[in-house]
Amino acid sequence: MIDEADIRIGNYVSYFDYNMEESVFVVEGVLDGYIYNSGLPRSKISCEKANPVLLDLYQLIKFDFIRGVPEEGEDENIYSLKYNRLNSLHIRYEKGCFQPVTESPAGFVPYGRPLVHVHQLQNLFHALSRDELTL
Repeated sequence: MIDEADIRIGNYVSYFDYNMEESVFVVEGVLDGYIYNSGLPRSKISCEKANPVLLDLYQLIKFDFIRGVPEEGEDENIYSLKYNRLNSLHIRYEKGCFQPVTESPAGFVPYGRPLVHVHQLQNLFHALSRDELTL
């Protein structure tokens, strides 16, 4: 189940179809407890039947995050995505945890809660850049 307040248009969520196979789709609309997508049966599904998609390292890389290069003095556990000329989004991946970090004079420091789901990463990126994070 996913809370309607946690998602927005453009987020990736999933549901289990009649064959109990998980299908991932992009949210095209949210209204009155339903998530809309033209590819869904009846073009909508209740938020109660929708599930968040777990974030994993493969997806982070598919979103064009680049791993730090130790030979260049970078932390290999930090993945970065440049979203404009000056700024990047940095995520530290250690022990299965995706923690947003930011640059400071003391190095990278964590902020916020660790990310668990793809839509959380998409929402963080949108809040920082006003752009969509898509595959």
